[in-house]
Amino acid sequence: MHLLRLELYKVLPYRTFWAILGIFMLLVFLIFYSVDSVTINNARLGSSYYQFPRIWLNLTYISSFFNTLLGILIIVLVADEYSFRTFRQQLIDGLSRVELVLAKFYVMLALASVATLFLLIIGFIFGVGSSIDTSVGSMMRHLDALFYYFVQAVGFMALAMLFGVILKKSGLAIISFVAYVLVLEPIIRSQIPDSIDKFFPTKVLSSLTPMPVQQMFDQATSPTELLSPGWALLPALLYIGLYLAASYLLLKLRDM
Repeated sequence: MHLLRLELYKVLPYRTFWAILGIFMLLVFLIFYSVDSVTINNARLGSSYYQFPRIWLNLTYISSFFNTLLGILIIVLVADEYSFRTFRQQLIDGLSRVELVLAKFYVMLALASVATLFLLIIGFIFGVGSSIDTSVGSMMRHLDALFYYFVQAVGFMALAMLFGVILKKSGLAIISFVAYVLVLEPIIRSQIPDSIDKFFPTKVLSSLTPMPVQQMFDQATSPTELLSPGWALLPALLYIGLYLAASYLLLKLRDM
């Protein structure tokens, strides 16, 4: 709690923090609000997209596309630590390098919690307003999708932190992070069989919130092999641990 309080003391007055978080929430809400007009295979999704219990699968899948914004936010916070030499000052004040990493990890957990709570709220709002069946059983079914989303959000932020620690400059780190997630790894995976590429970092994280209409999508394209959310959970946690450990080792080896 002490480390988290230190971090909150720095980030809560920070306008960029609130701007990026606000953009994340606004985009998730607007896209989810307008998605009922989307047509797939000549079939309009309509209000059925918002009905319990599948609303949780639909909502977390759409929200997963905006986790890069949370990653960018972490990069900005890490880069600022280098720019304003607060990493160095915290070490002088008695914090260890492990605590520097843990402090940022707690911020990731807090951000993922806020994002997940936001999804829970809008999920209930849309679901109650559109569902025929609003029984507790129907509302709670597939609610575990929010937990998988939480892990996914932490995973992308942990990866982003590693880019921030490696490159130090926010602009370069953001470009590299986005390029790796959206361009570089997909290109590498396209040359590798699905049986192997499904274990690549961002594909493992993406597997936590799979496309709800994946079968319909596969009919229009070529089938893809993904881990189920349950099977993707362990490798996702391992990747998070790896990213944090790598960030720690870099901080340990560098002259702050």
